[in-house]
Amino acid sequence: MPQPRKVEICKQGRIFDDFFKIDELVVAHQKADGSMSADQRRLVFERGDSAAVLLFNTDSKCVVVVDQFKAPTLGKGLGGGWITETLAGMIERNETPESTAVRETLEETGYEIGALKPIAKFFSSPGGTSECIYLYYAAVRDVDKVGKGGGVAAEGEDIQVKEIPLDELWELLKGNRIEDPKLLIGALWLREELKGHGQG
Repeated sequence: MPQPRKVEICKQGRIFDDFFKIDELVVAHQKADGSMSADQRRLVFERGDSAAVLLFNTDSKCVVVVDQFKAPTLGKGLGGGWITETLAGMIERNETPESTAVRETLEETGYEIGALKPIAKFFSSPGGTSECIYLYYAAVRDVDKVGKGGGVAAEGEDIQVKEIPLDELWELLKGNRIEDPKLLIGALWLREELKGHGQG
């Protein structure tokens, strides 16, 4: 990886402060030729970082996912506002990405997980938001389901838990029908992981 180039923050301030936040920055950065750019005004959508889990039930050979209504997908997605995704949640104050992953898995699916395997750490949309997503893999068995999961959460979320058999997951992948980037990255990782263990 190349060394980070010089960045000068000329101005920084919060211009919108609600559940989500927007910061205004005026920045200049060192260009590829070594010179400094002109000052540039940029808006950064601050929503916090999140953790997500690709959950695989080794008994049913299915990936456990959730269906949720997400208003920003209205008119753009395949599901008319509903999207199938890995379970995920915002990292709360004094939480680690790992503890968030464990908590969200139990809350959304009812599965109690132990070991987490890191898949990737990535920015969800670096052109506009600072959100960083920590994506993990966890394997569970039927006996690990200790709660109901799903249902209507206190935050107004309406969560439906479902299982996708591997063959169906590969077909969704092949047909470009996975709209959640966390699930897309996780499915590609899982396919290679299973191939590496002679199960692909």
